[in-house]
Order: sequence, then C-alpha cells, then structure tokens
Amino acid sequence: MGESGNSRWQRKKDARPSEILDAALTLFVDKGYRATKMEDIAQAAGVTKGTPYLYFQNKEEIFKAVVRETIVARMQAMSAQLEQLQDASGSQLLHAALEDWWTHIGATRSAGLCKLMAAEATNFPELARFYYEEVIKPARQLLGHIVQRGMDRGEFRPANLEHVIDMLTAPMLMTMILSHSFGQVPGCCDSITRDPLGFLQSALRLTLQGLQYPVSQDLPS
Repeated sequence: MGESGNSRWQRKKDARPSEILDAALTLFVDKGYRATKMEDIAQAAGVTKGTPYLYFQNKEEIFKAVVRETIVARMQAMSAQLEQLQDASGSQLLHAALEDWWTHIGATRSAGLCKLMAAEATNFPELARFYYEEVIKPARQLLGHIVQRGMDRGEFRPANLEHVIDMLTAPMLMTMILSHSFGQVPGCCDSITRDPLGFLQSALRLTLQGLQYPVSQDLPS
C-alpha cells in the first residue's frame, strides 16, 4: 500500500529544522548576521514566516544551532578520532587534524562563519563569546594537547605553547577569512585561494621544522 499522507507530513515536519539551519547557514555566510532576517530564513527554507519560531526562539538561537551542527559537531568527531591514534606521532596527529579540518570545515560553506564572526564580533559580543567558548577555545585545546604531548615525549622542542597554537591556527583563520572575502574577487589572494590546502600544508611543515629536533641531534633523555 502507498504511504499515508500523515506519514509524509510527519517526515517533512521532522526535516524542517535541518532545512531551516541549512538555509540560515547560507544566508549568514552570504549576507552576514545583522542583515539576515528571520523571514529571509523562512523564505529560503521554503516554509511559512512563522515556522522557524516553532523550532527556534530567535535568530540568535538559529545561529548557535548552525554553529553547533556544523563546526562544533565536526570538531568533536575529530577529537574522538584523534584520541584513538595513540601510537601516532605529534606531527602525524597535526597533519591528520589539518586534513580532517580542511575536508569537513575549511573547504565547506561553514568556513564562512569565521569571516562573519571576525567582522561582526564587536557588534554582537554575546555571539562572539559563544563562538569563542564553543569553537575557538576547544580547537586551541585540541591542538595544544597534541603539541604538549609531543613536547612531553621529546618529539618537539620546549616552546611557549600558546605561541605554537597561534602559529598553527593563524594560517587556518587567514585561509577561511580570505576565501570568503578577497578570494571572491578575481585576481585577489590567488596565492592562497588557488591552492588553500597546499598553503596550509606548507605552513604546517614550516612550523614543524621549527618544533622538531634536527635528525642528527640526540633527543633529550
């Protein structure tokens, strides 16, 4: 027998939150947070004007849900995967983290949220604090854990941990921001936006060259 109308309606109803978040992500990245209205999100999602309010209290809650469903969820999965690689070196873990981040965040539309927050953080400090606590801080903790383990095992030289984290994250931030700003203008930032992953891998190799002991040098006991 054919599927009942009620079943189709229920399945469509269950899919609406994800459709709303997908539409909101596109609008936030393309228009910015301030310029995006709730009715714009509803229209882009193909639902009535009041439908988003059935699932989310306001635009701020939609934004937080977008961040959690995209960047935060992927970072949590990445962290769990890296925890299983107990025998991997610090260099291997950093390369694995970079490739996973690029595939699932950096090369996706959600990377545009970084540019959005850089541009609008001072206008919306509560959202900036949310983004810092749920995205930036956990990312720095993950990288710091890898680097500190490498130092403790004698793979990496002793160094200021916060500075090393800054050197690892700066190329990622720059790539996301430029890709969604100057990178959208033909002829601008071609050296990075033409091959962003290659740029990021080169930046990581240079950082690792500074962190690692020379091959000919005995590791500390």
